[in-house]
Amino acid sequence: MGTDIYGFIECRWDRWLDEDDRSWNKAADIADLYNGRSYAAFGSLFGVREPTTFPPLADCRGLPEDASQESRTAFEAWGRDSRGSSWITWAELAAVNWDELATEVDDCVHEYRRGADGTWELYGRNTGLTRFTELSGIAEAQVLRDAVRANPEGTEWPDGDRLFRVGPLRRRDTVPESDWGAVWAVMRTLAGLHGDEGVRLVVWFA
Repeated sequence: MGTDIYGFIECRWDRWLDEDDRSWNKAADIADLYNGRSYAAFGSLFGVREPTTFPPLADCRGLPEDASQESRTAFEAWGRDSRGSSWITWAELAAVNWDELATEVDDCVHEYRRGADGTWELYGRNTGLTRFTELSGIAEAQVLRDAVRANPEGTEWPDGDRLFRVGPLRRRDTVPESDWGAVWAVMRTLAGLHGDEGVRLVVWFA
């Protein structure tokens, strides 16, 4: 059974308010900004579903004690079907080294496409396998059983304006901008109003 992510971006006014008036409120539904099911992202961000060679940024912290009423109501509606919850502030996300390299070679072969500036950009993991098997001689079934590990790190198979390579992931590769850019953009904008510590992403999985 698959696992999906749910939750809200929350914010609170950290400026010009009394200490007793800092309640969190729902600002946006993640469902309107992210429409994917990436276990690599779930693992890298929240330690859910897929172990990665990166320490999770916010490993299963649970629902915040001061979660907004909208978050609490939506989360509790899942009952025992929930598979964990967590949260992370924009301050934490803004401080992440997204170019951090994994300590191990990825199980998947990486497909790169040449960008507008001529540099290679990661296109996908275990994508284009039909063409890859033609170039490498490795059967697709073997690739999916991690046979790519039999090739040294850095092994490449050029194919015109694309390239297949064996190597480690960067953290940003597990949470690609193409999937998460809208989430980050909304959080960044809200942080300009509420402060980096005044914006957070609250999520749960089911």
